[in-house]
Amino acid sequence: MINITLPDGSVKEFESGVNGLDIAKSISNRLAKDVLSVTVNGEIWDLTRSINSDASIKLNTWEDRDGKEAFWHSSAHLLAEAIETVYPGTKFGIGPTIDNGFYYDVDLPEGKAITEKDLEKIEKKMVELARQKNDIVRTDVSKSDALKRFEEIQDPYKIELISALEDGTITLYNQGAFTDLCRGPHLPNTGYIKAIKLLSVAGAYWRGDEKNKMLTRVYGVSFPKAKMLTEYLVQLEEAKKRDHRKIGKEMELFTFSQKVGQGLPLWLPKGAQLREALENFLKRVQKRFEYDQVITPHIGDVNLYKTSGHFQKYGKDSFQPITTPQDGEEYLLKPMNCPHHCEIYRFKPRSYKDLPVRMAEFGTVYRYEQSGELHGLTRVRSFTQDDAHIFCRPDQLKDEFLKVIDIIFIIFKALDFKDYTAQISLRDPSNTEKYIGSDENWEKAESAIIEACEEKGLNTVTELGEAAFYGPKLDFMVKDALGRSWQLGTIQVDYNLPERFDLTYIGADDKPHRPVMIHRAPFGSMERFCAVLIEHTAGKFPLWLTPEQVVILPISEKYNDYAKKVSNYLNISDIRSIVDDRNEKIGRKIRDNELKRIPYLLIVGEQEAENNTVSVRRQGEGDQGSKTLEEFASFITSEVRAQLGSIYE
Repeated sequence: MINITLPDGSVKEFESGVNGLDIAKSISNRLAKDVLSVTVNGEIWDLTRSINSDASIKLNTWEDRDGKEAFWHSSAHLLAEAIETVYPGTKFGIGPTIDNGFYYDVDLPEGKAITEKDLEKIEKKMVELARQKNDIVRTDVSKSDALKRFEEIQDPYKIELISALEDGTITLYNQGAFTDLCRGPHLPNTGYIKAIKLLSVAGAYWRGDEKNKMLTRVYGVSFPKAKMLTEYLVQLEEAKKRDHRKIGKEMELFTFSQKVGQGLPLWLPKGAQLREALENFLKRVQKRFEYDQVITPHIGDVNLYKTSGHFQKYGKDSFQPITTPQDGEEYLLKPMNCPHHCEIYRFKPRSYKDLPVRMAEFGTVYRYEQSGELHGLTRVRSFTQDDAHIFCRPDQLKDEFLKVIDIIFIIFKALDFKDYTAQISLRDPSNTEKYIGSDENWEKAESAIIEACEEKGLNTVTELGEAAFYGPKLDFMVKDALGRSWQLGTIQVDYNLPERFDLTYIGADDKPHRPVMIHRAPFGSMERFCAVLIEHTAGKFPLWLTPEQVVILPISEKYNDYAKKVSNYLNISDIRSIVDDRNEKIGRKIRDNELKRIPYLLIVGEQEAENNTVSVRRQGEGDQGSKTLEEFASFITSEVRAQLGSIYE
């Protein structure tokens, strides 16, 4: 008999060889119907895989990411099986899950191609195969047998993957007539997959390397119920309307230029205003919490990043080192700001009385993302982080961590983000080699995060293996207006960089001690944050943030001068305004400016000019009556103050 520990801490006894599905059935028939995978000692397993020793488990349904992981992974295999049926002789690359669905990279037979028009017939074949309810069977194989199998069918991609694997770690999965190299997990059978939609087709270089062959990538999504797919497709249409690339172009916020380079955004005047408003807001909050602003270069000596470990971690994803006329001298476009901040801390001796030291920077960093992975502002090669680093004593750690959580709460309130979960990201206890630092420091850092979350009463989930390579972190997962989850705001505890840079302070005992470092970025990447904000609000930003708060619309040319007088008054009052003095009818001006998502439209004519007033319209709400300039300015100031009340408290 073996002991199985459930998430609530209860322990149940089972025969050795029990599987996740058996355990679910022992709890309830409903759970057995809904469960999709089982997490065993932190690792996601197939429901039908035998558990032969004592273990802690979690049964995953569609509501759990680990449940969707198995569902969409199996759907990717179903896609591959359908493609092999429709296009015999296809060779297969990889078929992973993504945030919303899955894809498979395939190398089609000579002369064959998959276009958008072909997706429907592949989709129909997937549905047909799913209805066969074929068991998905896992088999452990030796490396030699795996190589032999894929050599026989001449699949170079699987052979390449197998060659890099260790003997004893290789598994194959079979369903019907299709077999694939895979480590899982998967559903018990294909019948679980009830609704499927293939979304798009694109090109992708094998293993993301532009030197390799271009494969065909087919994207899809699937669900356990047809109703879920219908709801998803409606949401997808709404998401297209809110696409930040589309709205960004309409509102003239940002653009890209092939001459400048892929993944390098150009911020237009209105976009620059948006960013400046966000930056000024956070600087104001940081000043309240006693941060000092710093500025660091865009490059650094390559040895700086070797000391920090970032070169080893991000070297392959960074731009190539910059060589100088000096023999042996190399610089790197900085992948992270923290090594520079460590050197700022080092510039003078520190006493325990000086701590905490809090430094903040809107620092631009660079990563060489593959061209196929670039996507608007959400995946770029140059991005600015609202980075800050706190160097504190161990006894100050929890208090400083709690203060950072307070800053994130202020930001979420100002931007009306109400639905969020705090994700505690810990290291993978079964694979500690990929992290730097001692077990003792990791345990202290993880405990500090868990205690801070408990003290704040946060709704948390814990994810093993999601920590940064130098320390555990707390990520805030925010749901937008469409219910999509985004990671916004991160706090990381780091005992390791202070050691690598030999950072110290003199304690009360007159001896050197090591500070603890907190990495903190409430927005994260400014580019990605703006993309999320655009899609969340559909471009209708909070009044305090919108680049153009007010537009003045003169009824005719006779009132252009008065319109400019109103605009000057508002601008002096720190209210961002513009004048639309086009020779157009007032109805056309109203329609055009509402499409630009400007919150307030002020109509001025003879009566307004005589009385020093404005006729007010609110975006989406219509006529708001007449106000004097002083009344309107006071009204706008009060609305902004109400939205930003959290920084005045």
